[in-house]
Amino acid sequence: MTSGAVSPEQSLRIAVLGAGHVGPVIARVAIAAGFNVTIAASGNPDQIALITGVLAPGAEPRWAADAVENADIAVLAIPLHKFAAFDPSLVADKIVVDTMNYWPPVDGLQEMFEDRAYGSSEIVQHRLDRSTVVKTLNHIGYSELEDARRPAGSPERRALGVAGDDPGAVDVVAGVIERIGYDTVRLNSLSAGRVLEPGGPIFGVSLRRPEFERTVRGEAA
Repeated sequence: MTSGAVSPEQSLRIAVLGAGHVGPVIARVAIAAGFNVTIAASGNPDQIALITGVLAPGAEPRWAADAVENADIAVLAIPLHKFAAFDPSLVADKIVVDTMNYWPPVDGLQEMFEDRAYGSSEIVQHRLDRSTVVKTLNHIGYSELEDARRPAGSPERRALGVAGDDPGAVDVVAGVIERIGYDTVRLNSLSAGRVLEPGGPIFGVSLRRPEFERTVRGEAA
């Protein structure tokens, strides 16, 4: 895998998979932070060209395979109920940022995610077994992601969790999150990332880094 091969200081190439509510916002803030961004939906890129031009100017619409091919990071920003039909080979050997949530009131019961012995991103990793999955951006509303950004050092800068089993991949993704406009709290496994899921103490809560770390320690205790 290539999880440790790219430095956060480089201008990473990011492929956003999903052009609904979440994907264009992620693409927009990544472009504002100086990243090269492609975006793809499930079909012809011509079908999302107009919405991309309006909602994420600067992102290049492509077929999904083309978007991912030269990307350093692939961001999964699709509704979770569509994940069962997702082709794992599309993101093989890539760092994959999982922004999805298992939320039955929204997605309905999804058999793949009903084994609560595992967090949802662990289940994603099991299926994407040739990829390196990192969990983040799932616990902040897409409507907040742009407005809540703050420069480094700001007393109002919010923290986001970044969870993964591969420390190199976590470092790369944390570098992206910090450049976008957030402090990061690294969680050393996808299992630990369960605190970021719906019902967890971090989900939907705006916390600065010290408060975030205290909350995570309290949950672990």
